[in-house]
Amino acid sequence: MVNTCYIPKTLEEALVLRKEKKAVPLAGGTDLMVAYKRGVGITPIFPFPVMIVTHLDELKGIRVEEDGTVVIGALTTSVEIARDERVPYFVRMAASKMGAVSLRNTATIGGNIGNSSPKGDLPQPLILLDATVVLQSIDKKREMTVDEFIIKAKKNRLNDDEIITEIRIPKPDYTYGYFRKIGTRKANAISKLTLSAIMKVESGVIKDFRASSGAAGPKVARSREVEKLLIGKLVFDLPSLVEDFVDAWDGVISPHAMPEFRRATTKNMLRYFLLECAKLPKSGIIE
Repeated sequence: MVNTCYIPKTLEEALVLRKEKKAVPLAGGTDLMVAYKRGVGITPIFPFPVMIVTHLDELKGIRVEEDGTVVIGALTTSVEIARDERVPYFVRMAASKMGAVSLRNTATIGGNIGNSSPKGDLPQPLILLDATVVLQSIDKKREMTVDEFIIKAKKNRLNDDEIITEIRIPKPDYTYGYFRKIGTRKANAISKLTLSAIMKVESGVIKDFRASSGAAGPKVARSREVEKLLIGKLVFDLPSLVEDFVDAWDGVISPHAMPEFRRATTKNMLRYFLLECAKLPKSGIIE
């Protein structure tokens, strides 16, 4: 088998190749190159045509719109995301802890979402923040939440004539926030477990609460129904509500993907965040 590789000069040309040749976009290659490796020093062979899109400036960069929405081009690397303070804290933290430095310099946000691994670092905070992904074909453009886009492990709603062009993150509005990644070691680690959570409090009342767990099943775990258990409650009452809530959250994560110690760790992180919120610390990120 011989690799067929295209190098489009523009996004429009890439979209034509995507439609006519079904060429798969190859940017950082941190997932595809590993998935189809054949050994050290041996060029991978893909069972489909690929197109190199790393150089397409139309898919790069970060900007902020008037309403505070942060727009990240699909080819923006993890390093660029981690260093840009316009990007919400949770996304920057996830990007900064993704694998090794060399990987962060090549891995792209579009590739991380498109790979749709349950252990992917960026989908977890993006799902927490109700971020959307923009999908473009030569004929049309459509947009959906990252949560809706990712169906399960390695499966998503990208059509075979589409390319991920950008990710849109609404301006977050919260009083307290929390992010934690647990790996085998502090650096260069694949996620064993990740958690993000935010809470908005007004006059002592919880107006919004969200949490998302990564590496918790076939996709990032988030339940708006379970989140509603805390919305409308008094933040002072959290200590009496915590155990019922973490037990309800335990039912959200996959029983197949989470050995007991990982389930217990998830519950402990949620418990810690909620109890710290109940202490009414200065608003911001809870460490």
